[in-house]
Amino acid sequence: MTVQFSPLLPWWAIALFAFVALLLAGLGLWRGLRGAMLRATALALITAALANPVILQEDREALTTIVPVVVDRSQSQDNPERTAMTDAALAGLKERLAHYPRIEPRIVEAKDDASAEAPSTRLFEALSAATADVPPSRVGGAILITDGQVHDIPDADAATGFDAPVHALVTGRPDEFDRRIEVVNAPRFGIVGEPQDLTFRVIDDGAAPGGGARVTVRLNGNEIASEIATPGTEQPLRFTIPRGGNNILEFEVDPLDGEITTANNRAVHVVEGIRENLRVLLVSGEPHAGERAWRNLLKSDTAIDLVHFTILRPPEKQDGTPINELSLIAFPTRELFVDKIGEFDLIIFDRYQHRGVLPILYYDNIAQYVENGGALLIAAGPEHAGNDSIAGTPLSVVLPAYPTGAMNETAFYPRLSEEGRRHPVTRGLEGAESEPPHWGRWFRTVDVGQPQGHVVMEANDGKPLLVLNRAGKGRVAMLLSDQGWLWARGFEGGGPHVSLYRRTAHWLMQEPALEEEALTARAFGRTLQIDRQTIGDAPGTARLKLPSGRTRDVSLDAFQPGLYRAEIDTAETGLYEIENDGLTALVHVGIVDAPEFKATVSTTETLTPLAEATKGTVRRLVDEAGDAVSLPALLPVNGQVRTTDRNRLSLRMTDETVLKGVDSLALFAGFAGVGFLLLAFSALWYREGR
Repeated sequence: MTVQFSPLLPWWAIALFAFVALLLAGLGLWRGLRGAMLRATALALITAALANPVILQEDREALTTIVPVVVDRSQSQDNPERTAMTDAALAGLKERLAHYPRIEPRIVEAKDDASAEAPSTRLFEALSAATADVPPSRVGGAILITDGQVHDIPDADAATGFDAPVHALVTGRPDEFDRRIEVVNAPRFGIVGEPQDLTFRVIDDGAAPGGGARVTVRLNGNEIASEIATPGTEQPLRFTIPRGGNNILEFEVDPLDGEITTANNRAVHVVEGIRENLRVLLVSGEPHAGERAWRNLLKSDTAIDLVHFTILRPPEKQDGTPINELSLIAFPTRELFVDKIGEFDLIIFDRYQHRGVLPILYYDNIAQYVENGGALLIAAGPEHAGNDSIAGTPLSVVLPAYPTGAMNETAFYPRLSEEGRRHPVTRGLEGAESEPPHWGRWFRTVDVGQPQGHVVMEANDGKPLLVLNRAGKGRVAMLLSDQGWLWARGFEGGGPHVSLYRRTAHWLMQEPALEEEALTARAFGRTLQIDRQTIGDAPGTARLKLPSGRTRDVSLDAFQPGLYRAEIDTAETGLYEIENDGLTALVHVGIVDAPEFKATVSTTETLTPLAEATKGTVRRLVDEAGDAVSLPALLPVNGQVRTTDRNRLSLRMTDETVLKGVDSLALFAGFAGVGFLLLAFSALWYREGR
């Protein structure tokens, strides 16, 4: 209750009146006049009435005490036992807090940050957000339900934002253990065909039984090693990169019976394979207009070592010039096609014909080279339809098409076949989407019988133009025209000869990105992109296995002809496995050493210093032998919490109130005020009458 004034006159006027009244009262008292005291009292009451004193009575309501309950829903908590403990503890707390009307619980579920590159458990960020709209004096304490693996714990001597206890109820059991594997040191790039070294380590957390751990190592899905590793010790591994592009190393350690999770029993590492100085042998059967198109393309690639020979003087050309007077280099056939044939990544026969330059046995060597994993490209012209065609040599066993002996010499637009629109070598070639295609015409092709493999480009009447095929472990391509140079020269606007030639050469050298049937996956932050490449029918759905072990079906939607894609927002961090039609792909979302997986064993040690500093308590929900969740009692405390109670959760009750209204009473208003004044003047009149 307070008193304030609401004057009827300006204060200076009231002060002047009070001054005059004081002089008159003082004079009367000094002279001893009869009734002077009553006159002074009447003047004082009149002055007080002019000041108009008002009594104010506030109507206040007590505020509730805010108690945030932060529930850890991070990935390390995502197993059936811990989830059940968390749910039971949360339900029990809600029931107990409901018995205290002056306590307002705020339930906050803290999940992994889906946008974070390295997910972690950040309970205190969630706690700060939950109490940001209330003053610290209203917070009576905080209760955390967690496994103890919290990664944003403030220092024990640092402010938590409020002066109240912080309690932790820990899920899990004291005898937990977990086994995980991590790659310690590994190269990100490597030369194809050269050995590389890395180290990995198996780690046992908690009360693990110990002993050796069997680790299986796979490279691009093929097992390359199986070793017994000692937990805690770095294990070396040597491997050879088999191909260019992404090479995926997968490490898997056998699980332990009873361990917390198997989500961290696998690890992946991606090594980018680099082909060092790809060696290409280009053999031109004779000088012609298209010869330089192949040479310029291959020479423009700094990663290619090109060996180019052009047959200028075949054996049948005898003009009597002595050999020692010729300025030509002898064709080192034995060195190229016997001694060093395995050193080449690609052999190109450009309008080459069998004219006795190569012994017949050497064609068999080339065929074996292809079947053992080599690459052969035939760029054919009119000679391929003649009597000296290399199709009549032992090389024919690897060629996908056999010439009929005829030439088609009608102008045509090269077109993509239906299969070619889906094949990664020709899919999306610039100009192919219009009809006729937006590129120049060609004027002749070699006529062939029914080809093997994939016809990705066609001439007139659907005749084969570009044929791709596999032979044993190797690959063969046949371009059944020598007119590609017209595109290079810009005839009728030219065409995408660079893209076509380069993609064909890279497909022959088994570039993974150009495989007809492929399943790949990439992670962009927390978004998982799955690509399924096929030249067949729609692949349907893919089976996605999450790090937690759960599976789900993912629909693959058409993105381009022959390319199907799905994009998924992920919530879990770790290794994802995708399977579709016998193909598998692995991808790791988030950084490999994310804090959420570095330690998964529950602990009370991390939060104990902060709890002790704030007079809170840390305790497990179940003991080693128990199965039922046991919750401590709540203890509301008026005033500061000064001691730690191990068996109860102390909560500081707030004394904050909110103003609901104000009742005011003017002392000299109404009958009471008039009565005081009448009483004073009546007494004065009565005294004067005596």
